[in-house]
Amino acid sequence: MVMAEFSMVPLDKGESLSAHIARVVELVDESGLDYRFTPMATIVEGELDDVLKLIRACHLRMREFSTRVLTTVKLDDREGATGRIRGKVESVEKKAGRTFRK
Repeated sequence: MVMAEFSMVPLDKGESLSAHIARVVELVDESGLDYRFTPMATIVEGELDDVLKLIRACHLRMREFSTRVLTTVKLDDREGATGRIRGKVESVEKKAGRTFRK
């Protein structure tokens, strides 16, 4: 399983991007992959091929209405690890002995 954090910015759409981002996040939601949408990026977890296929689809969706798109991707590929979107946060909170704002 791999966890990926990705973001995309349509460079020709000005300052307010939420309407454009919403069109891409719909694909993430429909993908069936576990994900977290955050103010700065989206995190997805799944098999490498599925995750990369989703990120490609999101990039192409954004390109449908933007002439230039900046897509940034970070991959965390850890053998045998699953459920890390929640598990990594829970591990830190356990070690801290408290929960943090989400």
